[in-house]
Amino acid sequence: MEEIEKNEATERDDIFSTSVRAGKRTYYFDVKSTRNGDYYLTITERKRHYRDDGSFEVEKHKIFLYREDFEKFTEILNESIQYINENAPEIHYNREESPEHQSFSEVDFEDLEK
Repeated sequence: MEEIEKNEATERDDIFSTSVRAGKRTYYFDVKSTRNGDYYLTITERKRHYRDDGSFEVEKHKIFLYREDFEKFTEILNESIQYINENAPEIHYNREESPEHQSFSEVDFEDLEK
């Protein structure tokens, strides 16, 4: 994951927000409040898909995570990450050596927006 941004949210039901840019995806973590004042977390994945004509569409996926589920969610998330770290084959990503990247220069349009 590349870039982390944190800020205090300003809307009534938005308590805290932070985001992580990870390659072509951005993950948003937003703490919000319910009508009765309890807090919950939304996790949003946002990714742009570019069309052949240069236009794009944004794909979003959102998870709502409530306080009563934090412990179970954290437990299974940690268990899953541990399993991957211990069992997944090692893959080395070197874009320079990949045959599909040798014949042309790759342009990431998200980088041009900066």
